[in-house]
Amino acid sequence: MSVALSAQDISRALIRISHEIIERNHGCAEITVLGIPTRGAHLAARIAVIMSQIEGREVACGTLDITLFRDDLRLRPPRTIMATSIPPIGVNGRDVVLVDDVLFSGRTVRAALDALGEIGRPRTVQLATLVDRGHRELPIRADYVGKNLPTSASQSVKVQITEIDGIDEVLIEGESN
Repeated sequence: MSVALSAQDISRALIRISHEIIERNHGCAEITVLGIPTRGAHLAARIAVIMSQIEGREVACGTLDITLFRDDLRLRPPRTIMATSIPPIGVNGRDVVLVDDVLFSGRTVRAALDALGEIGRPRTVQLATLVDRGHRELPIRADYVGKNLPTSASQSVKVQITEIDGIDEVLIEGESN
């Protein structure tokens, strides 16, 4: 197991992503940040706070549970449905930034797009991820990436965050081929 990102690396990546989101969207007035539970929700909250500090205004932030939209429900043990929390301003006509911890096959993001479609119709949907490890199975690409970590299929990327694990770090587990 090796440390790919330290707490300081994660902090720098989230600050950079926040600046990139603001720059691309010409401010944050029309942005709603939605995190994909579990770790993506906490990362989204951090990004929203950073953006709020940069812009001097509150950024709408919530969570989007994708459990019932996953295409692997029959292949895995039952999962607990997490809370979906959409800010009062909603998503209709807004620029929604989905946030997740790791982008791998693209299937989680596909499920998030389906779940988002059930809630409303955003003007745009953008994707921010702390780690992009490649190996896409669907034509999905992140707009904002903290770190590209090329990995072998036999490796796994484990994101640990203070809110859940008591530490901020990204680990790569398994041997590279």
